[in-house]
Formats: sequence, C-alpha cells, structure tokens
Amino acid sequence: MRVHAMRAGALMGGLLFPAWSMADWTLNMAPGVTGTSNEIFSLHMTILWICVAIGVVVFGVMFWSIFAHRKSQGAKPANFHENTLVEILWTIIPFVILVVMAIPATATLVDMYDTTESEIDIKVTGYQWRWKYDYINEEFGYFSNMSTSKDEIYNRTEKSEHYLLDVDNPMVVPVGAKVRLLLTANDVIHSWWVPAFGVKKDAIPGFINETWTRVDEPGIYRGQCTELCGKDHGFMPVVVKAVPQEEYDQWVAEQREAAERERELTEKDWTMEELMERGEKAYASACASCHQADGSGAPPAFPALKGSQVVLEDMDAHLDIVVNGVSGTAMQAFGDQLNEVDLAAVITYERNAWGNDTGEMITPKEVFEYKNQE
Repeated sequence: MRVHAMRAGALMGGLLFPAWSMADWTLNMAPGVTGTSNEIFSLHMTILWICVAIGVVVFGVMFWSIFAHRKSQGAKPANFHENTLVEILWTIIPFVILVVMAIPATATLVDMYDTTESEIDIKVTGYQWRWKYDYINEEFGYFSNMSTSKDEIYNRTEKSEHYLLDVDNPMVVPVGAKVRLLLTANDVIHSWWVPAFGVKKDAIPGFINETWTRVDEPGIYRGQCTELCGKDHGFMPVVVKAVPQEEYDQWVAEQREAAERERELTEKDWTMEELMERGEKAYASACASCHQADGSGAPPAFPALKGSQVVLEDMDAHLDIVVNGVSGTAMQAFGDQLNEVDLAAVITYERNAWGNDTGEMITPKEVFEYKNQE
C-alpha cells in the first residue's frame, strides 16, 4: 500500500510540476541551418496556421450551432434531404484550401529535389553499422564509425554530452557550397538523416538516391540512421562538420596526402608487432561489434574467433572469409571496406590475440596479390 501511495505521489508531482519531469522538451519543429530546412519550417508553420484557422471556424460553427439551436430553447431540427448550395460550397472551399496549401509545398519539394549545379559530390554508403564517405572529385574516401566508448554504453563511466552521437571521422563540407549526396548501401537499407539540414534520404543496396544541402553556418551537426538496419542500428550516428572554404581546402589536401601514404604502406615490410598494433584498432572498428572485443562472438549468428579452427589452422580460408564474406550469413565482405594493410593487420591480430597465438602473420603484399588474382 505504501509503495502504491509513493508511486501515485510521484505521478501527481510529475503532472503538477512538468518542469521537474521534462527537463528539455519542445512542442514545435526547430529551424535549421540550410535554406531547405528553413523552407520546410516556413511551410510547416504556414500549413499549421491554415489548419488552426480551419479548426477554429469548424468548431466555432459547430459549438455555436449546438448552443444557439439547443432543444431547451425550443429549437426544432430542420428536415431536408439536399441543399445544392451547401454541397457546392463544401466542395469548392476544401479544393481552394488544398490549392493554397499545395502551391508552397510543391515549390519546396521542387527545390529539395534539384541536385543540379552542385560544387561538391559525395557518395554516402551505409554499412552495418557505419557510414563511408567518398569524395568523388577528390579521389579519396573514409569510414565514419561511432566513437562512443563501450564503458559509456555499459554504464561503467559517465555518459558524455554527445552520447552515441560522436564519430571518429565526420563528413566535412565547406560553408556556402552546394553539396550533392549520392546515397546507397552495401548490405541492408539505411537512412541518412541530419535534422538541422532538413535532409533525410534512404540508402538502398543496388540503388543511388540523390539529395543535396548547402550549410550556411559553420559548426558540427549531428543525426542518425533512421531505418532499422540490425542489432547496432542505434550505434550508427551521422556527424557533419561545416568549415570555411580555406579550412576545407586544407583538409582536402591533408586527406589526399594521407590516402597516398596509405597506398604506399602496402609496399612496406611490416613486423608482427606493427601489424598487431594496427590490427587491434581495425578489429575494434570493423569486427568487435559482432564478434565482441574478446573474440568470444555471439553464436550462432556471430561465431567466436577465439579458438576457432579456421582462425587457428587455415590461413587461406581465413583470408577468403575476411575478404569475400560468407554468403547467406551476417559475415560481410571486407575486401572493399578495408585496405590491404588493415586486412593484413586484422587477420594477423585475430590469429594471435585472445590466446590464439599461432605465431602466423600475413603481409599487405600477400593480401594485395590475393585480391588481384581473383
């Protein structure tokens, strides 16, 4: 009885003092930082006030009729079957209202779908569970992975301000430039969404969807995948960093140099220690979400790598699975997702971590040769 009384008291307190129970909430959409998002907001407000006006008129007439023609005042209901004037009015008036609403809505939609005359083209590919951004005209690309730590997720440490909304490599765009986004997916349907841009577009395997944005204010803008895409759907944030043009040009030059260095690393003679160090990072980024950080997996969907016969014995089979995936299972093909260095590093790491200790390693050169002989 006492417990029920406490619960009732808490409920009443929440109802009487909503500020205590709802610390941060709003009743309306928020204007964004792009022309499209502001057009959407203006359209939303226009339609809202049209609906409010309709509601006031309809309910006003209804309540006035109920009050003025109530039975207690001696009113008697009219008895008629048809009224041509009324039928014409209730057809024409809604038609006019719909036309008034459709004109600004159509103009906004036409603008949203106009991807012509873009200054930058970025291919956005959804993977389980991360994004890849390929800067088509600049000839480089990279993956964007959630960077929230496992300690935060499992409540071992205090959650940060941007819990589940931080990434290691955000998409970078220059302020004021029209950016065309070409969206697709590698495995299942994803959806790329940044509320501040007024952009939400599905990424579908085998299809290319187009959208665009032009960010007017420098800053960091966050969103998420909004299509249920598997067990880690909630761990697939979108982060876009808008910077001035000069800073963007410098960043592009740095990315080109980094991409060239990565290509050169394929020819380097790697040691076991170097591959293990790099492989640990690659595994945490690409493999740990399914096979777990300790290699224990989550059978039967995600088999354990610790003590696995394929990992311990058959190097060729291990390489083939990582590069080409396994058809009909959740194991993706990482041949196009990771470069030769990371493929060699993660295979070497899996064969020598968690007590596997095979002492075997594979070099980036060997991975390169394997991929080119297929």
